[in-house]
Amino acid sequence: MPVYRIPPQLWFPDPALAEPSGLVGVGGDVSPERLLLGYRRGIFPWYSIGQPILWFSPDPRMVLDTDHLVVPRSLAKRIRQQRFDIRLDTAFLQVLVGCAATDRPGQDGTWLTPALISGLLALHEQGYAHSVEAWQDGELVGGLYGVAVGRLFSGESMFSLVPDASKVAFVHLVRQLEIWGFPRVDCQSYTPHLARFGAIDIPRARYLQELGPLVDAPGRPGKWAFDADFACDG
Repeated sequence: MPVYRIPPQLWFPDPALAEPSGLVGVGGDVSPERLLLGYRRGIFPWYSIGQPILWFSPDPRMVLDTDHLVVPRSLAKRIRQQRFDIRLDTAFLQVLVGCAATDRPGQDGTWLTPALISGLLALHEQGYAHSVEAWQDGELVGGLYGVAVGRLFSGESMFSLVPDASKVAFVHLVRQLEIWGFPRVDCQSYTPHLARFGAIDIPRARYLQELGPLVDAPGRPGKWAFDADFACDG
């Protein structure tokens, strides 16, 4: 399989032509326009500082349908204890910083380069990128961020400074997304952590086939906040 060089103009190759590793192409930039195009095509950046920009569309693809969320009993109990104040879009940059600072097994450095952070901040200002935050005693102790295009939410990364903080934030997000009519969260690649929430691997061909109607559906741009009557009881 050839590895495509991404040109300066906004273009991506067909993600079905990716290498077995999921690598679609190398280069380009991480401007908000290119990031949005990538998410619409099922392609996302994943690279480290000092590397060229690498674009991926893995096969299989891990997804979570919002109506299939599984909440372990112990986590449901933690949610009912209401130890965290869960908020949307009140500390996007702080969540990025928290994710960038988190050590991850098998990963040397962070993929959240200054250029990518700049592109994500622009998407946040445009109402496409969102953060979900867990606060405790006025301090940010965990959260996650992702990008919403149409009715698809692409989860990117999460972090926790205290046990279960990001997990509780994730459950709140998925419950609210289901209410808003978002049928799917793109989890990108398999992790046991996400599998415990009910996420499954599906073939990339199926993912790409189902992608178009999701990203073409009317979205929910702008700053997010939980519905006034929203309640998450586990």
